[in-house]
Amino acid sequence: MKIFEVKDRTTSLIEQLLKVWESSVKATHLFLSENEIENIKKYVPQALKEIPYLIIVEDKNQIPVGFMGIVEQHLEMLFLSHEERGKGLGKELLKYGIDKYSVNDLAVNEQNPLAKGFYEHMGFEVYKRTECDEQGNPYPLLYMRLV
Repeated sequence: MKIFEVKDRTTSLIEQLLKVWESSVKATHLFLSENEIENIKKYVPQALKEIPYLIIVEDKNQIPVGFMGIVEQHLEMLFLSHEERGKGLGKELLKYGIDKYSVNDLAVNEQNPLAKGFYEHMGFEVYKRTECDEQGNPYPLLYMRLV
């Protein structure tokens, strides 16, 4: 496994990361309908192109299997393909973000308890809750910071 920041966000890389995103969301965001996932998916390529720091993790065949996006010291996104979950990659990716980019806060869907538990295990704690996500959808967010 190799973790590194990518500057050159090629169309093929964005397509590969979109597959990772979709695999991850379908496995973890069970509160979203198929339609909602398809709607959100339309915005993911733009988000991947615009995020200041995009860090990916590749498998032994140089295929991206996970990624995170960082804005300043905020973890904006972290997704692992469904097949790679539970192997310690999320932990490695987040530790990399904390060590190299001083990541110290994030927001997570309240309806994704596995992610919340993962971040708590990694030393984050909830300091704020909102009823809706940043787009105004009825998905409560938990804001967490490293303690």
